[in-house]
Amino acid sequence: MRDFAPWLPVLGAGLAFLCLLAGLRAGRRRRLVENLPTSKTTGVFIGLVELKGTAEVDAPLTSFLAECRCTHYQWSVEEQWERSVTETYTDDEGNTKTRTRTESGWTTVANGGETIPFYLQDDCGVILVQPEGAELEVPTTFDETCSMLNPLYYGKGPTGGIMDSTGRRRFHERALPLHAEIYVMGQASEREDAVAAKIAADPSAPLFLISTRSEEEIRSGFAWAYWGWLLLGTLLLVGSFLWRDAVQGRDSGREWPFYVLAVLGFYCSATVGWVWMVFNGLIDLRQRVRQAWAQVDVQLKRRHDLIPRLVATVTGLRDHEARLQTQVAALRAQQSATPPGVAGPDYASCTAVMMAVQEAYPELTAEPAFLSLQQSLVDTEQRIALARGYFNEIATSYNTRLEQIPDRFIAMLGGLQAQPLMLAGDFERATVTVNFAP
Repeated sequence: MRDFAPWLPVLGAGLAFLCLLAGLRAGRRRRLVENLPTSKTTGVFIGLVELKGTAEVDAPLTSFLAECRCTHYQWSVEEQWERSVTETYTDDEGNTKTRTRTESGWTTVANGGETIPFYLQDDCGVILVQPEGAELEVPTTFDETCSMLNPLYYGKGPTGGIMDSTGRRRFHERALPLHAEIYVMGQASEREDAVAAKIAADPSAPLFLISTRSEEEIRSGFAWAYWGWLLLGTLLLVGSFLWRDAVQGRDSGREWPFYVLAVLGFYCSATVGWVWMVFNGLIDLRQRVRQAWAQVDVQLKRRHDLIPRLVATVTGLRDHEARLQTQVAALRAQQSATPPGVAGPDYASCTAVMMAVQEAYPELTAEPAFLSLQQSLVDTEQRIALARGYFNEIATSYNTRLEQIPDRFIAMLGGLQAQPLMLAGDFERATVTVNFAP
């Protein structure tokens, strides 16, 4: 150990650096949760999004232990063991002795689970969530420890046992219940089977999280993790120096300046990492503001291209049915046929017209088409309103960051400027006129 003692501070510094990286990762996630505004399901666009709602699915799973309806569950059965171990050791005087000690623990004897895609539902609609690859924070739905006399022991556990078993088993299950309130942050992309968005795992996404905790609880958890990792790194660094001094017989009271320098160096590195984290977070937020503005133009372009085509289609159906109604009215006006050579209505031509109408246009469709157009207009304007609202929300978050201390000083160093909000009176684009005039 004395030969290895000089390397203990190096080992401690390496572990402290790993703790620092873990702390910065937690801090970056906390800022991401704070910066990203909550979207509505109908306003989800391509990119990283944050959603809140309930977990819904038409054919839910039934969990193994709690037998609750859910979209995800994971269960395990552990069996306790205990045994006596006799070992040989050498005491301080160099004498060889034996002693007996008791070891105990738990061994997993069975486990399983299942996960299916589900829909997140809010007050605007639903969106498909594919949870594979996500960090799932779900509640415990079953947790019970029992003996062999309990029907649960063999009812939900394996019939066999393990060596040195104490006859006790622990049953544990976690699940995402149906209708549970959830928080989702993940990458939105276009579905392959429908013109709609989905939330799924993406290697480029900084976070894919599905949690039954509230946003405030998630943010607080990341904050505690950040400071916890920094504290652990400090303890490891100082502890490595103390351990070295104890092995080498140094006076720790005289070595305190080295401890102070080591801690100062660690927190200087933490400060540099924090500045890097804050600056990159502000740049990421600025890019999301630009992306949100681009989505407003995308929705306006969609309206510009879609609505005139829908209007043209409905107009064609309206004109066709107007002609059809005129023809039918003329046919109904014929009371009788006239003999050949006499002026008057001819029933044969009427039959031809009726056959042509029946073959070409068996049903009238203008009224459903008008209703469909009305719904498309409402959906389109809602999309635009959501895009504008999302832009203002993320721009407000960005502007707030630029004014808060200490982010304000980092923004000044980077030359970052505030983003003006979109006001109803200041925002102008060419509107699409819905005109059915011939």
